[in-house]
Amino acid sequence: MSQTDFASLGLSPELLTNLASMGYAEMTPIQAQSLPPILAGKDVIAQGKTGSGKTAAFGLGLLSKLDIKRFCIQVLVLCPTRELADQVAKEIRKLARTTHNLKVLTLCGGMPFGPQLGSLEHGAHIIVGTPGRVEEHLRKGSLVLENLHTLVLDEADRMLEMGFQAALDAIIEKAPKQRQTLLFSATFPDQIQRIAKRIMQQPVLVKVESTHDSASIVQHFYKVENDEQRLPALRLLLLQFAPESAVVFCNTKKETQEIADALHKDGFSVLALHGDLEQRERDETLVRFANKSACILVATDVAARGLDIDNIEAVINYQLAHDSEVHVHRIGRSGRAGSKGFACSLFTDKDHYKVALIQDYLGQIITGEPLPPRSVLNNSPLQASMATLQIDSGKKQKIRPGDILGALTGENGIAGNQVGKIHLFDNWAYVAVSRDAVKPALKKLAEDKLKGRSVKVRWIRD
Repeated sequence: MSQTDFASLGLSPELLTNLASMGYAEMTPIQAQSLPPILAGKDVIAQGKTGSGKTAAFGLGLLSKLDIKRFCIQVLVLCPTRELADQVAKEIRKLARTTHNLKVLTLCGGMPFGPQLGSLEHGAHIIVGTPGRVEEHLRKGSLVLENLHTLVLDEADRMLEMGFQAALDAIIEKAPKQRQTLLFSATFPDQIQRIAKRIMQQPVLVKVESTHDSASIVQHFYKVENDEQRLPALRLLLLQFAPESAVVFCNTKKETQEIADALHKDGFSVLALHGDLEQRERDETLVRFANKSACILVATDVAARGLDIDNIEAVINYQLAHDSEVHVHRIGRSGRAGSKGFACSLFTDKDHYKVALIQDYLGQIITGEPLPPRSVLNNSPLQASMATLQIDSGKKQKIRPGDILGALTGENGIAGNQVGKIHLFDNWAYVAVSRDAVKPALKKLAEDKLKGRSVKVRWIRD
C-alpha cells in the first residue's frame, strides 16, 4: 500500500467506500502531508491554494473525530465568503454521504437571520460560516460552542484581508481552550503567524508548493510609462488576444469599478466584482461570468477568492499584486483543467520593488515586452456567446435544473445545445441561453408553466 493511498490512514470503512465512489484514489500532496497529524489530533497550519484538496483534508479529519450520536455542535469551520462556505459545506456533505444523520449547517452574512435561528434550534454537528455572522450568533446566544472539539480557519489570509480580525478574536474567545485548531492559508503573512502563535498549540507546519503546472501558463510583462497608460494598454491587450474569458485584477474596489465602467463604455462585455456589491449582485455577477454571458471580469483579490470557474483563458494584472505569492495565486486561475492559459502583467518604474519580488519568486529576469500595435484598436471587442435569464423560482419552489431545461426545450422550444449552465438559488434561478435564442426562450418560459405554475422571467442586461 502506497503512502498516498487513503487506506493507509486507518479511516473507517464507510469513509473509504465513499471516497472510492467519489473517485478519490490517491491523496493530493496537501492531504498526504496534513491528514496524518490532523488524524493524530494535532494542531496543523497548512499552506496550500484553492484546488489543492484542502477541504477534503480537514473534512476527513473532522468526520473521523465526530461523535454522530452526540447531537451538538462539535466542529466550526470559518470561511471568508459565503461562496466558499457553501462550497465547503457541500464538500463535507459529499464526504459524509455514508455517515447517516449528520447535520451540517451554514451561517453566512447576506442571508436572513430568522431562518438561521430556527435551524440552530433544531441543532447541528458541524457549522460552516463567515466570521461576522457566526460572531453575531455567539453574541446573541443562539450559537453555543461548549462542545466544540475542532476549529478550522479556511483561507485565513483572506479573512484578515477582509477585516475579520475582531470577529475572529471574539469567536476564539468563546471557543473551548481544549480543542484542535486547523489553519489553512494560501499565503502566510506575518499577521497569520502572529495569530497562529496565539491560538494554536505546537502546530505542525505543512507547506505544499502549487501543483498548478506553471508550464501551461504563458506569462507576459508589459512596461507602461505611468498609471494613466494602464487603461489604454489594457484595451490593446484585450483587443489583440480577444480572450473568451479573462479576469482583470485591480488592487482597489474603486479602481475595479472605474475600469469595468470604462471598458463597458468601449463596448467590451465586462462585469465588476468587488466588496461593495450586495450579496445578490455578487451572486449574479459570478453566475454571468461562469456561464459565458460576459467575457471579462474586473475584480479585486478578495472578491475573486474562492472563484470556482473552469477554463479562464487569461488573467491580466492591471496592477501588480502586493506580494509574489498572491501574483502566483492570481495567474494560477488561468489555464485550469488542462487547458492552456496566459497571464499579462502591467508595470511602471514605480513597481520596481514588486517586480524584484516576482523575479526572485519565478527565478527569471522580467523585461517588458512591446505592447500590441495601435492598429488593433480597429478590432471590435469580443462579445459573449451567452445571455442570462433570471426566473423568479428556485430551490424552495422545488425547481430542479431538469425542469428548466425541459421547459425551454419542450414543444416549440429552443434546441438543447442553445441552453448553457443553470444555477439555482433559494428563490430564483439563472439559465444561460445562446444570444440568438433569447427571444424564443423568454417567450417559451413566459407562456408555459414551470412545475405547474407561471413564472416571471427577465433577461439580465447591462
